[in-house]
Amino acid sequence: MAHKIRWSPRAASSFEEICSYIARDSEVYATLFAKKINETIKSIPQFPESGRIVPEYGDENIREKIYEKYRIIYRIKEEVIEIVAICHGSKLLDNIL
Repeated sequence: MAHKIRWSPRAASSFEEICSYIARDSEVYATLFAKKINETIKSIPQFPESGRIVPEYGDENIREKIYEKYRIIYRIKEEVIEIVAICHGSKLLDNIL
């Protein structure tokens, strides 16, 4: 089944904040980081269940991919993969859904 990717407003905002934070030290690294995160997200629809189930939720439709120290959390729906959060791995997840 072909899934489309949709970003939640919260995930998009977090992604922009993370990139801006990284850019304070290095524009080059911020650009590279953004590119790698986007590549990871674009690969999800091919094998949506390849990400691990998010331990805090235990729901097989809420999964995550890891890039460096960041968690890309997504929800599998009928025809959509929803990016629900991008956060540093050390940050506790609050209610992201």
